Amino acid sequence: MSGVTDLDELLATMEPALVEGRFVYASVPGDEFARCLSRAPIGVFREAEGMTLILPFEAADGLAVSPPMRMITLTVYSSLEAGGLTAAFATALTTEGVSANAVAGYHHDHIFVPERDAERALETLRALSRTAREKGDK
Repeated sequence: MSGVTDLDELLATMEPALVEGRFVYASVPGDEFARCLSRAPIGVFREAEGMTLILPFEAADGLAVSPPMRMITLTVYSSLEAGGLTAAFATALTTEGVSANAVAGYHHDHIFVPERDAERALETLRALSRTAREKGDK
């Protein structure tokens, strides 16, 4: 599947969904990564300083972690070559004072926001999508 590349279509059909659960970011030295796989990270990224893990809150016991985050998934099948989607949702969330950490998966974009801002972020993204649909209807 190639995914949607047209920005207007992506915005109009992104259908943000708040994923159940709380998540945290943690960093572990590279040589500890294998032991951390049993914690079932939902995301991993290698940095010079170590391995960044995105974990369910409950799986992070004993690690130094970020404050709890919620994950919003944009359920549209977005192409990894699509341009502007991240900028559009980041701008909308910034306007509302919501910090966002985006992770692109093969099929979808996922946005991690502070737990306290999750509902506001979800409504902001829904409004962005509505605006794009209304623009397309004209």
